[in-house]
Amino acid sequence: MADRVLFIGWGRVVAGREERALEVFNESMGFYGRLQQQGKIEGFNTVLLDPNARLAGYIELRGSAKQIADCRVDDDFRQLQADAAMIVDDLCLYDGACDKGVEKQVGIFQRAMGKVPQMTG
Repeated sequence: MADRVLFIGWGRVVAGREERALEVFNESMGFYGRLQQQGKIEGFNTVLLDPNARLAGYIELRGSAKQIADCRVDDDFRQLQADAAMIVDDLCLYDGACDKGVEKQVGIFQRAMGKVPQMTG
């Protein structure tokens, strides 16, 4: 079961680059599908958001820490991110915890919390 996630988010498509944006999006979907079929990630989820001022959509890749780390250094993955950076505003990649990894992360937070005096109000 996946315990790590890579969040890939983006803002608006740069005006005049809409056709290329759709090409890169479709290339990305194919690439992530192949990664999943090959067992290089456990899965991925794609979300396109309703119009808003910040985030147009995101993809989350789910897997083990090793799978996510390996994905980040994969040449094809890095090329897709470079291609995306040319056509969208605010491309961002964030690592995080999911599923069983959330339990572990909460434990880390609880241990850290035990070291900080708590304010009472």
